Amino acid sequence: MPETHATDRQLSGVRSLLRLWPYVRPVRRRLAAAALVGIIASCLSLVIPLVLKWIVDGPVSDRDTRGVWVGALMLFGFGVAEALLFGLRRWLVARPLSWVEASMRADLYRHLQRLPVAFHDRWPSGQLLSRGTTDLMLVRMFLAFPLTFLLVNGVTIVVGFVILLMQRWTLGLVLLAPAIPLMILCKVFEEKYSKVARVSQDQVGDITTVVEESVLGIRIIKGFGRHRSQALAFRELSGRLRSTELVKARLLAGIWAVITTIPELAIGAALVLGTVQVADGHLSAGTLVAFLSTALALRWPVESIGFLLAITQDASTATQRYFEVIDVAEEADEAGPAALSPGAGGAGDTGGLRFEDVEFRYPDAAPGTPPVLDGIDLHIRPGETLAVVGATGSGKTTLTALVPRLHEITGGRITLDGQDITALPREQLRELVSVAFEEPTLFSASVAENVRMGAAGADDDALLRALSTAQADFVHELPHGPDTQVGEQGLSLSGGQRQRLALARAVVGQPRFLVLDDPLSALDVHTEALVEAALRRVLAETTALVIAHRPSTVLLADRVALLSNGRIDAVGTHHELLQSNAEYAWLMSGAEGDGTR
Repeated sequence: MPETHATDRQLSGVRSLLRLWPYVRPVRRRLAAAALVGIIASCLSLVIPLVLKWIVDGPVSDRDTRGVWVGALMLFGFGVAEALLFGLRRWLVARPLSWVEASMRADLYRHLQRLPVAFHDRWPSGQLLSRGTTDLMLVRMFLAFPLTFLLVNGVTIVVGFVILLMQRWTLGLVLLAPAIPLMILCKVFEEKYSKVARVSQDQVGDITTVVEESVLGIRIIKGFGRHRSQALAFRELSGRLRSTELVKARLLAGIWAVITTIPELAIGAALVLGTVQVADGHLSAGTLVAFLSTALALRWPVESIGFLLAITQDASTATQRYFEVIDVAEEADEAGPAALSPGAGGAGDTGGLRFEDVEFRYPDAAPGTPPVLDGIDLHIRPGETLAVVGATGSGKTTLTALVPRLHEITGGRITLDGQDITALPREQLRELVSVAFEEPTLFSASVAENVRMGAAGADDDALLRALSTAQADFVHELPHGPDTQVGEQGLSLSGGQRQRLALARAVVGQPRFLVLDDPLSALDVHTEALVEAALRRVLAETTALVIAHRPSTVLLADRVALLSNGRIDAVGTHHELLQSNAEYAWLMSGAEGDGTR
């Protein structure tokens, strides 16, 4: 790798760590106090050799027993003070660092909720989970240890060498000699370790994704007997991570061996030279003892450099990964002061839900590829229900995602009662438009909490009314009724039960606009008939866009639009299209099959 690239990577790592400042700033005083306490505690260890010098050259030489005891008590006092100060340092950083980690995790979660659906379509969930767990743990470790100890150890080393040079400058130069080669080796280690650290953390994200998918898809794995193949896939990823971690361990072991060996050799050389000088009478025994004690006291600050650099590089990479997500632009909301009033545009050509020459292509689509939707012109009048029918891949589900702005159109516009949806705040838009998807998603919460996600202020009467409309009366037979916890993904319920709760969630707030993506696909014939009868009353009071595959669902609509290859091919009533459009008649005959998208 060219040197300029290595330098850029180091600067990038430093810049990433500097971006932690907004989170560190509120607790900076406690961290500064912790660093100061650490410096004082570490420098106390350098006073001990000076006491030893006084003991050897004074009371020991003079055979003063009382002086020896005084010196011993001084050493004991300094040792206790050093231990207490290091304990105080740990106490000072514990609470603020847990606050920093919690703040970063909260910001990440909040940001993920505001990112566009296209982002979540591209990013594996395991990579996002690892950024909110493992990566933030590494950041907290950096703030707890390397951030302060690089400063503490640096000051200790400088003060220690000043003391060494003042005691005997010739011996001090012997110990200083390895400084330059150690700095070069640390720089090489840092460059290599940073690359491996990034690979390792990405691999942790991949493993997290596999574990999550295996847990959520356990029924498929067991149903098809694929546990061995999944285990092999996990083992392969785990093996790659193990290999990467071993590379990290080898790098750390290598730098640790070098950082330990070179200073030990320098201390050995200083010992030999100092002993010769004592024998020649050029150096007192106490000075030699103090010198060697000071040198030994500097062993840990020097030897810990490799360990601290490793944690720093891990934290730098983790911080880069964290801000890779944070830096993604949230859903743009260019809404102005205008807002859709309750009675705005209730009639005429401007009322209802209108698509005007709408075009859409996915953000990651290759240049030159045709749009998924092209030139969509539809007008759903106030109080009208329009069913959209089309073959698999025609763009029906994508069309429904455009109304609540889960995806942003790339051409044309969509209006609600004459108001462009991009001029509405997203929060208000999603209060006006309620959605129910073909694949219902429930959360680890009670039935009531899941349904009330459609309208946070819904009272008990509205909740019961929505459950009745969706023919979800089975809820009352659950152990705790609407307060029953449904578990992760609602997998404790059947597919039809989940779909009925999703439908109840869509209608609980009595929305002005309703978008339903084949909401009855998982229901049996008898339940479907009951839901349709209740749903017909709801549709009479709202403006609705319904994706349909079954003739029974189509019959709920006032008109039908045929979507073919991303374009509206025909619009009319069900009976009109049966007689005039061969593709529509073929779709309704069941040749495409129920439940297609």
